[in-house]
Amino acid sequence: MSISETNFENKAGQKVPSVTFPMRVNDAWSKRDSQEIFAGKTVVVFSLPGAFTPTCSSSHLPRYNELAGKFAENGVDEILCVSVNDTFVMNAWAAAQNAENVSFIPDGNGDFTQGMGLLVEKNEIGFGKRSWRYSMLVKDGVIEKMFIEPDLPGDPFEVSDADTMLAYINPEAVQSAQVTIFTKPGCPHCARAKTLLAQQGFQYEELTVGDEISISAMRAITNADTVPQVFIDGKHIGGADELTQHFA
Repeated sequence: MSISETNFENKAGQKVPSVTFPMRVNDAWSKRDSQEIFAGKTVVVFSLPGAFTPTCSSSHLPRYNELAGKFAENGVDEILCVSVNDTFVMNAWAAAQNAENVSFIPDGNGDFTQGMGLLVEKNEIGFGKRSWRYSMLVKDGVIEKMFIEPDLPGDPFEVSDADTMLAYINPEAVQSAQVTIFTKPGCPHCARAKTLLAQQGFQYEELTVGDEISISAMRAITNADTVPQVFIDGKHIGGADELTQHFA
């Protein structure tokens, strides 16, 4: 079976299921429904098997959060992460991931996922019924495009990623370069380097020295003692001055 083949129905052209989602907001019960979420808006939805699970936490969610600005620039009003988990679990995961650019939608009863035809049995790993992994672009409540993961064993993650969705919306918006910057809190040169990257339209991975990585580890990687240190596609550019020269 090729990666494009799936036994799940692609619902492009159909309306999203009409569902009400109970959720906890600021320690009080609240509700969002399909009408409020989708009517008159352009919304990107990505759905995954479960909060705190490895692929969901390390790749699927973080990349959508990272590219949220790019999606907004290309007409997307909101990015939703849907999972068959209760609201307390989804809120805890949102806090742990610092994913402030994504709205977490707890489909605790699986009603939305079942309406999408993507509720699957994961009893063999003790999950019960969960969502198959997919993403979709929804305009005014109608599904324009779906990327459904291939119907293969395990938890394939090949087509529902943020970069694939962004490339569908606007191929020119996709960033091919991979950028990493080592920084320290309160460093003015780090702030300057991040501003330069943002002005050039680059998304980047930021590693904070003393928090996410030690100074000795940074020294071993960069052969430098000062911050910032910038890498683009694996090439060591250097500090803010060298980055300015690189872009010039």
